Order: sequence, then C-alpha cells, then structure tokens
Amino acid sequence: MAVPFRRTSKTKKRMRRTHLKKEVGALTTCPKCGATIRPHRACVKCGFYAGKEVISTEKEEN
Repeated sequence: MAVPFRRTSKTKKRMRRTHLKKEVGALTTCPKCGATIRPHRACVKCGFYAGKEVISTEKEEN
C-alpha cells in the first residue's frame, strides 16, 4: 500500500476541501399566501400549486 512521502499541509488539505461544503437549497415564495416554499412543490400552508388547490388544508376544530 502506498504511503505519502510527506504530510499534507493544513493549507493544501483545506484548499482541496473547499468544494465539500453544503449549500442552501433554492427557496421561493408562494404567490397565494406568501409562505416560503421549495420550487415546484405544493404550498403546505395553503395547499395551492400553479394557481390550483391540490391539497385541502381545512383546519379541524375540537
């Protein structure tokens, strides 16, 4: 098994790992209620997608 001749410095190691970071996913606002949602998904708050109600979000009263 190959063994490195010299230790990798902190700078070289960190330069290699600069692309291994997490990114924040894309977010949009719902045109109906203004809630923050992921694109191309139905809104959880109001249940609308592309101007049509696809999920009924009626609140139950106890």
